[in-house]
Amino acid sequence: MKTVVVTAKGKVEIIDTPIPKVGPYQALVKSELACVCNNTDGELVGGGFPGMESAFPFALGHESVGVVREIGDKVRNFHVGGRAVSGLVFDLGIEGLKSGWGGFCEYVLVNDHEAMAADGMANEANGWVEVFEIQTPVDADIAAEDAVLLCTWREVLGAFRDFHLKPGDNVLIYGGGPVGLSFVKLGRLFGLGWIGLVDRHPEKQAKAIEFGASAVFDRDAPEIADIPRTRGKLDAVIDAVGKPAIINAALPLLKRGGSMCVYGFLAGLKEFTIQNSLGDFNYNLFMHQWPTRLYEKEAQIALCNWVREGQLSASEFITHRFDITQINEALDAVRSRKVIKALLRYTPTYNPLPVES
Repeated sequence: MKTVVVTAKGKVEIIDTPIPKVGPYQALVKSELACVCNNTDGELVGGGFPGMESAFPFALGHESVGVVREIGDKVRNFHVGGRAVSGLVFDLGIEGLKSGWGGFCEYVLVNDHEAMAADGMANEANGWVEVFEIQTPVDADIAAEDAVLLCTWREVLGAFRDFHLKPGDNVLIYGGGPVGLSFVKLGRLFGLGWIGLVDRHPEKQAKAIEFGASAVFDRDAPEIADIPRTRGKLDAVIDAVGKPAIINAALPLLKRGGSMCVYGFLAGLKEFTIQNSLGDFNYNLFMHQWPTRLYEKEAQIALCNWVREGQLSASEFITHRFDITQINEALDAVRSRKVIKALLRYTPTYNPLPVES
């Protein structure tokens, strides 16, 4: 099967690896679509992801969707011919080739977390990994492109619970990438009040307005400091970029008891300084450096309903499309910072397994 591998820092190749074998609680999934995760995949390729700085070579990817081709004998929640999201490959079948989640493999494995939990098998001794919880079936009426965007949307909507956001809250979001724009779009559907976005790119500011943002600002705009005077102090500020300077810039904007919500990935930082005197007497600091899997999984219900109602669509986020063989072109486009989501499509002719009826 085709496997996207980071062979050295900054070097990505496609190689052939064995199709993985299903275990009792696993389903084999033929990948249809994948998306580049702008920040995480970029850090992995560039050698900046914590714990993976020198792990080359490894198989890349963690946002994918595909069709189930085979199931293990203890699987109860996946069915041949059905669609599944977030399949990964941890064992590539080649000595020395490690997994950077392996979600861009042509065939991936999903694990039946619910069945493992019901059978008392959801523990490390039985090979269970927490990411199994978000490997889920997708209802047949959800198109593949919407299904693959669930990987981003679920994590963002799940973070609303980690950040204790409530309908009516007034928030400012730093960063107009796929995560920041998802906070805008999903925040409007969730029922947030005033939503502001800070980003230096005019096209991302325009997309935020399209998604329902109340206001947009350049990252150095002096008007940001006037928000407390013109709008009242904010319930929350969300850092969807990952820079400690944003925390200190945001503290004066928060009301008493407001929340500084750090979602962005603080790559390689072991420590940073918070200027506590910039904040009110009481404020919350939430660090969202890893998803709460239960929240992420449960978010899928609301997201699929919004898709069905026509309120949410992958077409609003996908700005670039590539064949999986063009992975380097896709990564280059992401590095240009003009991409919201880059979609990767798998060539249907490469298909060594028969389709089961």
